[in-house]
Amino acid sequence: MQTGKPLLPDPARRLAAWCAVVLLVTAVAAVGIALVIIFQSAVTPVLLALLGAALLGPVFEWLVRMKLPRALAAILTCVALIAVVGGAGYIVVTALIDTGEQIVDSLQQAGDWLRDHVGIVGADDIGDVADKAKDQVGKWGSNLANGVIAGLSALGSLLATSVLALLLTFFFLKDSNRAKGLARTVAPQHGEVVEAMGRRAFEAISGFMRGTTFIAFIDAICITIGLLILQVPGAVGLGALVFVGAYIPYLGATLSGAVAVLVALADRGLIIALWTLGIILAVQQLEGHILQPMIQSRTVQMHPAMVMLAITAGAAVAGILGMLLAVPLVAAVFGILGELRRRYAPEVPVDEPPAPASPVSRETDADGS
Repeated sequence: MQTGKPLLPDPARRLAAWCAVVLLVTAVAAVGIALVIIFQSAVTPVLLALLGAALLGPVFEWLVRMKLPRALAAILTCVALIAVVGGAGYIVVTALIDTGEQIVDSLQQAGDWLRDHVGIVGADDIGDVADKAKDQVGKWGSNLANGVIAGLSALGSLLATSVLALLLTFFFLKDSNRAKGLARTVAPQHGEVVEAMGRRAFEAISGFMRGTTFIAFIDAICITIGLLILQVPGAVGLGALVFVGAYIPYLGATLSGAVAVLVALADRGLIIALWTLGIILAVQQLEGHILQPMIQSRTVQMHPAMVMLAITAGAAVAGILGMLLAVPLVAAVFGILGELRRRYAPEVPVDEPPAPASPVSRETDADGS
């Protein structure tokens, strides 16, 4: 009895199968994103705690190797986290507050200069943005003064998120040795694979956080020194802006560098602005060709286009916080995919060149026997 031919040829059936897989994955991702948005107040502290644990994980491991109890090591690590984040936040916020008005005024002057000397269409937008920023700051301050309850509510929400993230960081560090047992409990038959995937994801996040922090610090120091030498006003605040912007790869460095160039153009003229641009480009070349390959090439390997797409998606989902968290989350996904590929990807056989014939065989072929 002959079986009928399939309705569709094999290539069409394979394409349909892949389309079904893509639709299923997209649906699951959409549901996951929707749940993250709904439970944002609970998800945000977890993500921040993971980033904090990834950043200072080596400090915790070093304290454990020094024979300290895990709880005490986790407490000391959280104290170090408070000191690092609090100190950096205080320096950055203070620098931006002290020089923020000067930077905004310089941006407005730069817009006027571009309109008068270069005739760039839309240069007035820079001044408009500066004016709107000052108006918004003034309105925010006025609203905060008039609506004390709303201001206290926002401050309370921020403090609650910070405290919860700090507590979660403590538990993530203290109980990190139980991750293997938890993986085997959740997936008894594939506990080893789940544990390996989690380890690779955490390594990717840890590498991104430590590498980005180190690179941001170097970029901010180099650019601040260059701006101080060129006597650009607000150099410390611009360096702080560079440090914060470095956590948004590519986009943050471009925006903060553009602000520095415009400030130099408004207050010091075209020549100093060109020198400022040269310093920023030199620092970015140092980052792209030396620091990035040395620091992050072994942990985070993503194409710039993928990074930009992740930043765009993160901004659409959660604004600035989404932009900051998007790249480490994508790095974790790439770490998981790398582990799965290492375990389950079929090995491609390497075609070895044929062995050279022995002298005896060559003599035999020459004799014709």
